Amino acid sequence: MANYDFMTCWHLAAPMEEVYKAIGQPLHWPHWWPGLQGVEALDSDGEQSHGQVTGRVYRYYWQSRLGYPLCFDIRVTRLYVPWLIVGQASGDVEGWGCWQLTEAAGITRVRYRWRVRTTQPWMNLAAPLARPLFVWSHNAMMHNGALGLSRWLQARLLDGSRC
Repeated sequence: MANYDFMTCWHLAAPMEEVYKAIGQPLHWPHWWPGLQGVEALDSDGEQSHGQVTGRVYRYYWQSRLGYPLCFDIRVTRLYVPWLIVGQASGDVEGWGCWQLTEAAGITRVRYRWRVRTTQPWMNLAAPLARPLFVWSHNAMMHNGALGLSRWLQARLLDGSRC
């Protein structure tokens, strides 16, 4: 398996509670996040349910910038409103992700850490040569997410290079 450790930062001129509300409602992400084809809320039995709570499972269907699909589930393992969401991933990627929000002077900093390994055999075989492309694709998708969220919130997106 190929391992990846990504850190993404977004800075939005919006109140932290508004940013958290948008990030904390993944069923709405396809409305603002290009490349995200769909999200389903599943409970522990796999039944559809609504709202985000600890233990809830969401299934994400992504179309990468390189054209390959990814499908994975995220189980919410920690949730501290309005500043932290942590989830465990399984499916085409396995690992964990953590959304962390802070606010200063009306600017919300969003940090997303994504530590995963790929499980698809073709991705693992291609990783030694294609790793830079996979990293580029991830970064492009995250950039699209920042742009989409800023439009959704009608908030200015600032330089997010400083984590």
